[in-house]
Parts: sequence; structure tokens; C-alpha cells
Amino acid sequence: MKRWLASYWRILSRPSMHFSLGFLTLGGFIAGVFFWGGFNTAVEATNTQQFCISCHEMERNPYREMQGTIHDVNRSGVGAQCADCHVPHGWTHKMARKMEASKEVWGWIFGTIRTEEQFEDKRRELAEREWTRLEANDSLECRNCHDFDSMDFTMQSSRAARAHSTTLAEGEATCITCHKGIAHELPDMSDYHGTATRLPDIESWVAHLERDAPAHGHSSN
Repeated sequence: MKRWLASYWRILSRPSMHFSLGFLTLGGFIAGVFFWGGFNTAVEATNTQQFCISCHEMERNPYREMQGTIHDVNRSGVGAQCADCHVPHGWTHKMARKMEASKEVWGWIFGTIRTEEQFEDKRRELAEREWTRLEANDSLECRNCHDFDSMDFTMQSSRAARAHSTTLAEGEATCITCHKGIAHELPDMSDYHGTATRLPDIESWVAHLERDAPAHGHSSN
């Protein structure tokens, strides 16, 4: 054991051109700590509301639309910020979302959306991109705050309780399936075909539940 420790110490203390391997290892570890701290600080800075609305396109359009909604002002005083709904909390998913969002920075640099008119022209495309992403990840950002297991169906409306206890619980739908437009204005939905529900439009999921209610009641008798 002593021989092994002595051999290991000689490796660590063996000089490189100017510094010992031990010094380089310790120095690399300390540099890594500083790098990780700086990297994580920078990532978290991009999750702040101030960063998200620092460009006037975001401040004048989606941010203003969110103001006054249930995610901004509510009886409990808990407000959501941009990153709460558009960035997952888990590190792996967060990094994937950040890399995906780099395309949005590219669009900002080249002025894809500069005016309110340009934003309106792109509203449908931007909305469908987010809906598709949230349907694919099972509304991961919604679940940052909303926990299905903590839902009290007795405190929900009959329609919401029925949707949550059946289609959501069974995985037939996800949060964004029914809750489009809850924070931002909807685009023209007259010809929208949802991918999750395969129903004609956003309202038809609720209509589908209403149509099924009498049938379920009849079968139980």
C-alpha cells in the first residue's frame, strides 16, 4: 500500500514543463468549478423575465398579451414568467430547449419579426411550433408547476374534472391539448387540426366530452 501511495505521489509531483501534475490537476479542478459556476449563472440569466423582454418584439407582443391573464395575476399571487412556460426545469431538457432557442436568436438578428404586423403574420406558425413541442414532451413546462397527482377534482368544474380524470389521466391528451391560448391570444383557428386530439378544432375536444357524457351515463344504468 505504501509503495502504491509513493508511486502515485511521484506521478502527481512529477513536473511537466513548468508545473507538477498535481498542480495542474488541482488547477484544472478549480478552473472547472469557476467555469461551471459562470456557465450556470449565464444560463439562469437567460431565464429571467428581464432577459426575455429585453428585445422590443417580445415586450410589445407576447409579454403584453400575458399581462392580466391567470398566469400573471391571480388570487394566490403566484405569477408565471416566460421561462416557467417555455423552458423545462430539468437540466437535460433545459439545455436541449436552449439549443433549440438559438434559432430564435438567429431570427432576431436578421429581423424576421420586427413589427407587430410581422408578429401577427407569424403568430400561427409560432403558436403551432410551441403546441407541437409541448404535445411531444407531454406538456413538460406545464408540469413545472401543475402536478396531476395533487389535483383535487372536487374543486374543479365538472367539465375540467371530467377531462382531467379521464383523457389526461389515461394519456389520451396532454395539458396543451385543451389549454391553448391560456396566456397568449390565439391565431385564426378556423382550419386548425390538432395533432393530439385529431378533432376538427380546439373547442371540439370539450364538445367531444359533452357528447360522450350521456352515453356514459346510459351505460352505467
